[in-house]
Amino acid sequence: MRDSSQPNWICAQIGAREHYAVPRALHRRGALERLITDAWVAPGNFLGVARRGLRERFHPDLAKANVQAANFDNIAFELRARARGLQGWPLMTARNEWFQNKVVSGLSGDQPATRNVQSVMFSYSYAARDIFRFARERGLRTVLGQIDPGPLEERIVAKLWADQLSQREQWQPPPPGYWESWREECAMADCILVNSEWSRCALMQEGIPAEKLRLIPLAYEPPLQAETFQREYPESFTHERPLRVLFLGLVNLRKGMGLVLDALRLLRGEPMEFEFVGPLQTHVPEDLLQRPDVHWRGAVPRGDAARYYREADVFLFPTMSDGFGLTQLEAQAWKLPVIASRFCGEVIEDGRNGWMLADLSADSIADALRRCVVEPARLREFAANAVPQERFSLARIGEQLLNIFN
Repeated sequence: MRDSSQPNWICAQIGAREHYAVPRALHRRGALERLITDAWVAPGNFLGVARRGLRERFHPDLAKANVQAANFDNIAFELRARARGLQGWPLMTARNEWFQNKVVSGLSGDQPATRNVQSVMFSYSYAARDIFRFARERGLRTVLGQIDPGPLEERIVAKLWADQLSQREQWQPPPPGYWESWREECAMADCILVNSEWSRCALMQEGIPAEKLRLIPLAYEPPLQAETFQREYPESFTHERPLRVLFLGLVNLRKGMGLVLDALRLLRGEPMEFEFVGPLQTHVPEDLLQRPDVHWRGAVPRGDAARYYREADVFLFPTMSDGFGLTQLEAQAWKLPVIASRFCGEVIEDGRNGWMLADLSADSIADALRRCVVEPARLREFAANAVPQERFSLARIGEQLLNIFN
């Protein structure tokens, strides 16, 4: 039950990040004044039929919430951007600026005198500066949702690309002014949410005051089908029934793909089969593209990911840097053991529901996967321990959000 003295929240969010977890958690506590987003398409809406990418821009938990979206303006923006040939950073920054203008325009019609002065304006990083400037003028508190570890992560990615001289693609750093704008967001934020200790330390290295930072992990609720799912493992893995390894997400260097590609060569001939599901954002050598035990699925709709979690034996998450890594929670929901790095959200308890990589190297990844092959009983044990944790529940996250200024 919500304390009547707690503030109402306005959430500004591009896309369906975290399955709308922040506004959902607030709505359940009666604290969501409104969600302002770029697209919101309820089931049956013709836009969802016409544009596949819009079908998942909705959540039933928010069906009765006050949601304001700019569906047609959003489509018009994307068409104009395509006509101008925008992509990469120019597209991203233009989209963020467009969205902030829409949010400010929508809020400008409010009468400040009628608003609860304790209202909170929440927005995610890199699309919050103009929103926060307006909100502070209206007396609202501001909360920034930091989606990644910030400049430290950029430096990590820059070094990865510099070390991969064989890469055909060229990594592009953020445009001039990107980090200056972010620092303005941080300065105007009364509070900054980070989702992992890794992110918290990274922001402190950039001079963000520790007293502004609040560590709240991502929220996730398993799908109903996952609650009754029973995972089974063979007594031993063979070439007829190999270990099924899943990598799901952006297939790029930041996610550890450079090391994974090297590990694949070390594991040639082992009783393993690999599924790579997600947009391919790095060069893959031809010999690995053609290997019969390695499958490159590309991007799939969010709703199709469950099938890959169900069919896998272990989930591989050797990220070099992540604000959290929601796929860890998705995998655990399907009772799937995870092999993870330490540079992300703290989900895996080493030796209980998965393995933490002692170091990030092709050898350590290969050794962990070989261990899975020779210890299927451990995988059964890890699967049994992959149970939902209360600290990641919407109820817990909602409680933490409402107490963020206490």
